[in-house]
Amino acid sequence: METARKLTPGMPIRNPAELAALLGRNQRLLGLDVGTKTIGLALSDVSLTIATPFDTIRRTKFTQDAKELMQVVDRQDVGGLVIGLPISMDGSEGPRCQSTRQFAANLLALRDLPVAFWDERLSTAAVTRTLLEADASRRRRAEVVDKMAAAYILQGALDALRRG
Repeated sequence: METARKLTPGMPIRNPAELAALLGRNQRLLGLDVGTKTIGLALSDVSLTIATPFDTIRRTKFTQDAKELMQVVDRQDVGGLVIGLPISMDGSEGPRCQSTRQFAANLLALRDLPVAFWDERLSTAAVTRTLLEADASRRRRAEVVDKMAAAYILQGALDALRRG
């Protein structure tokens, strides 16, 4: 992923290993798949090994979205965020990346949480394919795809942590 720069309060961290080092004892990571209509959420376990789909927030206004996210952060003892970055297939960053980075910056203006971005290319496609193979109905896929994509993103970051 991206290389890390000097850490300053409110600045997103680029390397998930640095993110893990900043967590308190028994704190979790929260994975986010930030879309235009929803935000998929996934939680790690406290050992930072397994990502589990958690919830989906229907987007309204940023203030309300952030309030719901911060309630999850507080209730689940979340110490940092892993946010999926929708990089284009050619590796470039388009308007969706800018939007996601701005979302993260707006969150950091409200609360100083360590944040890592994780390449989310094909996460939704991979999850959708898995759900199709499991013969999930269209309705069921719509209910779970965002939080499962968040788990896919978070699991990728957790796996990278274990690999060092």
